[in-house]
Amino acid sequence: MPLHAPGGAHLPSEVRQAVHSASPVVVALARGGHVAKGVLYLTIGALAVQAAAGLGGETTDSSGALRNLLSMPLGGALTVTMAVGMFGYALWRFVEAALDPVPPPGSHGWKGALRRVGCAISGAGHAMLGVTAVQLFLGARAPSGEHQSKHWTARLLAQPFGAVLVGAVGAVIIGVGIWQLWRAWRCDLDRELMTNRMSNLARTCAAWTTRLGFAAHGLVFGVVGAFLLRAAVEHRAGRARGLGGALAEIGTTPLGTLLLGGVAVGLMFYGLQMFVEARYRRIATS
Repeated sequence: MPLHAPGGAHLPSEVRQAVHSASPVVVALARGGHVAKGVLYLTIGALAVQAAAGLGGETTDSSGALRNLLSMPLGGALTVTMAVGMFGYALWRFVEAALDPVPPPGSHGWKGALRRVGCAISGAGHAMLGVTAVQLFLGARAPSGEHQSKHWTARLLAQPFGAVLVGAVGAVIIGVGIWQLWRAWRCDLDRELMTNRMSNLARTCAAWTTRLGFAAHGLVFGVVGAFLLRAAVEHRAGRARGLGGALAEIGTTPLGTLLLGGVAVGLMFYGLQMFVEARYRRIATS
């Protein structure tokens, strides 16, 4: 199937040929990116499990997870590998956003536009994580996700209709969280995974990692979005929370230790799901 531009027009043959020639590299980088993302969430989840159990650890975000990886034996090499993985994942998402290769059913029209916007945002976020990994490797100070959340919230609030903008971002993040909870409930493996290449055991494991992983990830997204809405209503950037802040807030609720531990285990399952997707995800670039 030919590649399409976001507006639906056919791309020039030279562009199609260039992407087709590079597609094996893009696919390899995408799969490596899934592995790197899996390591990141396994680290975040494991640290939060330790914090919930009172065994040290911390409630942290992707930047904090990268710092912990850097402090491990061979941490420098691991951090560089994570940077390559993040950039590879970002490249794949940008290819999806720009070219929409072999779109799944229902991806045309407004659904297709939303999907491409989501891919572009995901690509930008993972590219920033790649930059953070490089900064940490070079010994530079990289801002935490919590600091960045408050910083960008403050900048948005300073704009005309800033509270509306922050509220809109919060609503979108909550929407993404609800969508991930729906994915966990529906557990449609055939849509994105090459299930014909999976054994019965692999399918069972993938079903569990999908349900538990996306449920936990969706819950955390909902908390992040809710705090952005609160920041918009109160016009206070300090109310914003990143991933680490959302986990910390979960830990302060009634039954917080149990809830934090459950969400943390769920995030580890989300990391395992990334390994499943690294092996079986349908990745098309042409």
